[in-house]
Amino acid sequence: MSQLDAHLLIVDDDERIRDLLKKFLLRQGFLVTSARDAAHARRVLSGLDFDLIVLDVMMPGEDGVSLTRSLRETHDTPILLLTARGETENRIAGLEAGADDYLPKPFEPKELLLRINAILRRMPETPVEATVPKILHLGPIRYDIERGEMWEGEKLVRLTATESQLMKIFSSQPGEPVSRSKLVEDLGRDRGQAQERAVDVQITRLRRKIESDPKRPRYLQTVRGAGYMLAPD
Repeated sequence: MSQLDAHLLIVDDDERIRDLLKKFLLRQGFLVTSARDAAHARRVLSGLDFDLIVLDVMMPGEDGVSLTRSLRETHDTPILLLTARGETENRIAGLEAGADDYLPKPFEPKELLLRINAILRRMPETPVEATVPKILHLGPIRYDIERGEMWEGEKLVRLTATESQLMKIFSSQPGEPVSRSKLVEDLGRDRGQAQERAVDVQITRLRRKIESDPKRPRYLQTVRGAGYMLAPD
């Protein structure tokens, strides 16, 4: 995830620190919302989703560790704890409660930025299931992405192991060309022109199972200079 579109929630009862962090992180390109204590943070969280929460441990009322433990029951948003205490047990308690990292006060804003970016880099991108439909339609052919099965009406189309692997690769990024060298790599083959030619042969065989006219492919297209592309309906 790039920091330019990441929305952070800063929770700290010290107004000076809260404002400093907010200004610093806004300058770094983040969207930033702040809350003054756990209760305020809960109200904000009830209406907004965040990419990361920076949370002070020592606050009046409910402390950061307790809030972390409570949030973990319903949220998987990454949490970075700010801890003024040097004792190891506080940090361990925070991590056990479900925090992703902690940063002892006082700290350099630059170090906070490094920690935030490290956590955001570890976050998975939007899962494929959320952006790609479960079934791809290729004319009369249906391809079930999760099961890796191809159907024509009620008839199961038999795929070889390599054809099946190729369909998995293409269906993970429909409408985007995949180069021959990338296909060779994803199929676990040694690199080289001979293997790229072997991929061409496999594509030709796969087209016979997908296309009504394999010589003029509509669904498994050749993209000049870029490779092959699956173009579902």
